[in-house]
Amino acid sequence: MALTSNLSFFIFFNSIFISSISSFTTQHPFDPLSPYELMQIQSIVKNSLSSSKSSLITFHYVGLDEPEKPLVQSWLSKPKTKPPPRRALVMTRFDKQTYEFIINLSSKPFSIISTKVYKDYGYPTLGSDEQISAILLPLKYGPFIDSVRSRGLHLSDVVCSTFTVGWYGKESNRRVIKLQCYHINGTLNLYLLPIEGIKIVVDLDEMKIVEYVDNGRVPVPKSEGTDYRLSEQKPPFGPHINGAAILQPNGPGFIIDGYTIKWMNWDFHLAFDARVGPVISLATIYDQEKQRHRSVMYRGHVSELFVPYQDPTEDYYYKTYFDCGEFGFGLLAVSLVPQADCPNNAVFMDGYLAGQDGSPVQIPNVFCIFERHSGDVMWRHTEFGIPNITVTESRPEVSLVVRMVATVGNYDHILDWEFKPSGSINVQAGLSGVLEVKATKYTHSDEIDQEVDGTLLADNTIGLNHDHFLTYRLDLDIDGVENSLVKQNMVTKRVLNGKTPRKSYWTVESETAKTESEGKIKLGQKPANLVIVNPNKKTKYGNSHGYRLIPGTVAHPILEDDDYPQIRGAFSNYNVWITPYNKSEIWAGGRYVDQSHGQDTLAVWSLRNREIENKDIVLWYVLGIHHIPCQEDFPLMPTLSAGFEIRPTNFFEFNPVLKVIPPQPVNIQNFGP
Repeated sequence: MALTSNLSFFIFFNSIFISSISSFTTQHPFDPLSPYELMQIQSIVKNSLSSSKSSLITFHYVGLDEPEKPLVQSWLSKPKTKPPPRRALVMTRFDKQTYEFIINLSSKPFSIISTKVYKDYGYPTLGSDEQISAILLPLKYGPFIDSVRSRGLHLSDVVCSTFTVGWYGKESNRRVIKLQCYHINGTLNLYLLPIEGIKIVVDLDEMKIVEYVDNGRVPVPKSEGTDYRLSEQKPPFGPHINGAAILQPNGPGFIIDGYTIKWMNWDFHLAFDARVGPVISLATIYDQEKQRHRSVMYRGHVSELFVPYQDPTEDYYYKTYFDCGEFGFGLLAVSLVPQADCPNNAVFMDGYLAGQDGSPVQIPNVFCIFERHSGDVMWRHTEFGIPNITVTESRPEVSLVVRMVATVGNYDHILDWEFKPSGSINVQAGLSGVLEVKATKYTHSDEIDQEVDGTLLADNTIGLNHDHFLTYRLDLDIDGVENSLVKQNMVTKRVLNGKTPRKSYWTVESETAKTESEGKIKLGQKPANLVIVNPNKKTKYGNSHGYRLIPGTVAHPILEDDDYPQIRGAFSNYNVWITPYNKSEIWAGGRYVDQSHGQDTLAVWSLRNREIENKDIVLWYVLGIHHIPCQEDFPLMPTLSAGFEIRPTNFFEFNPVLKVIPPQPVNIQNFGP
C-alpha cells in the first residue's frame, strides 16, 4: 500500500527494491506482504514444484501467516527488538492437488518451512484467470452456440459468469464450477438479462466443459430501463445533489506511519488481505487520565459471508455462496472513486496481492481513510432548570472511517470501520449493486399461478429471495488478554411488598459464560446486554473494565438444519459465538470452502466446548439480513446498510470525551474561488 492514488511503473518497482533492502527489525509483524515478498514467494514455490510434469502451478491464496500472539505481545513491550518470525501462508493447485506452504520470510534467502498436500473435502479460493478462461469456453462450444441461435439471440451480445456448485450430499473429486450466461443487448447490466434453461459445468483443472444441458426456453428480459450509467438515462432527472466539501486547513487529523494509523486518541494497524480485505490490528485507545494507551482489539476482520438464495429449482438450487472463502473479498476489491466512494478529505492507500500466477498485482486506492464530520452530536446538554441561568454545552461528533469495497459478481459490499473518540468502534456493511434475478414468462403479479421465490420487478424478471450472513471475527483484548463474556440479563420482577403502587420493575442478573456452549447466543430471544470484560481490571468503584456489543439488524437462518447449505453455513446458527483464541481458527467457513462439507467451520470448532472464562477469547458476530427484493432495488439497488458497535462499558472512570477540545470555526471565505 502507498499513500497515493496511482503509482507509476517507476515508483512501483522502486517500492519493490526498497522492500528488498529494508531492515527486518523495523518491520511491523502485521504488515501485509510486499511486492518483493510476493515475487520471492512465487519463485520459491514454483521451484519446489518443478518436475518433469508440465502441470501449471496456480496460486489461490498468498497472505501473512499470523505470528504467534505471545511473540507479538513480547515485541509490543519492546518494539525496538527483533519482531516475531515473519511467515507467509500459500495455497496452490498443482497436478490436480492442493498444496499448502508455510514460507519463512525472516531469513535471507526466504525458505520453505513446511509443505503438505490437502486431501480433505474442499478446494481453495477460485483464481481470477481461471474464471476468465472458463467464461470464454461456451462462446466456442458448438452446442451452446446452437442454443443461443435457436433463441434468436446474438452470440456477440452474450456474456457468461462463474458460480460455485456447493455440496449436496454426493461425493465428487472434480473441481468444477457452473456457468450462467446473459444477453446484454445494448446494456452493461448483464445480471438482469439471464439466458435461462442452459446448464454448463466446467472442470477447472481440465479447463473444459464436462456437462451441457439445454432444458428449454424462457423469454430473456428486456434491456430497456436496466442501464445504470448516467449517460444512458433519459429525462426527467433528479433529485439534484448539491456540491459539498470538507475543509481541513491544517490537513488530515490523522497520521499514517507505514501501516499504523494514529488519530486523536486511537492507534491501530491496517493491512490488506486477499481473502477478507481490511484487517484491523492492535487497536488501542489513549486514556488521558491514566496517561497511557489501553488495548481494545488485537485483531478484527470479516471472516465469511454466507449468501444462500431461496429458489430450490434445478437451475438455481446451488446458488448458496461463501463469498470470502470461494471468491475472496480482497481478490475482488475494487479501486475507490474519489469524491464518490470517499469524500474529498480522504487519503487513499493501495493494496497488493498475488495473482493466479503468483506475481504481484496492485489495486490502487483499495482503502480510503477519512475524518467524518457528519453533523451529529457527540454529546450535549442545555440546563435551564436553574432560575435566571441557561447553560448549553455541545460537542460535534467527528469520527475516523476506514473503507473498502469488494464487488463479488453482481453485489458490491461496502465495508466500513469507524472509530469514535468516545472509544466506540462502529462496524458497517453496505450492500449495493445488482440483484440476482430469474427470467420468467410473467409480466404482472396477477399472472403468477404458482409459487415464486421472489418478487416480480419488471417484465419477465423476478428478484430472488436470499440472505446475507456476514460474520466478523473480533479478537478483543479489553485492557489485556484474559477476558470473559458477561450476559447482563434484564429480568422482570413483581413488586410483592405492598409498599409502592408499582407492580413490576426490571433488574439485571449477570451471568458469566464459562464454556463455548454458554457463549452461543441467538439475539432477540430475551433482553440482555453482552459485555466482554476483563475481570482482573476494575474501576475505582469496582466495576470490571468492559466493552459492550450493541447489535444492529438481527436475523436467524430459516433453512432446515439438515439442508446442505446450512450444514456448510452452520456458523450462522447463532448471532454471537465466543471461542478461545486459536491462531488456526480464522475463517468461519473453513480453510477450503469451495465444495466443502462443513467439516471445518466455527460451528464444528465450538463443539469442543472449551473454557472461555477469564481466557484469551474471540468474539464472532454474525450480521444477518433477510432480503426480499422490491422494485426500488431495480435496476440497481440503493445501498442497504447494517452493522454493530462495540462500546466502552465501565472501561473509563467517566465520560472520556468530557474534556474534548471542540474544533475552531473555519472561515469559509478564505477558501472561496
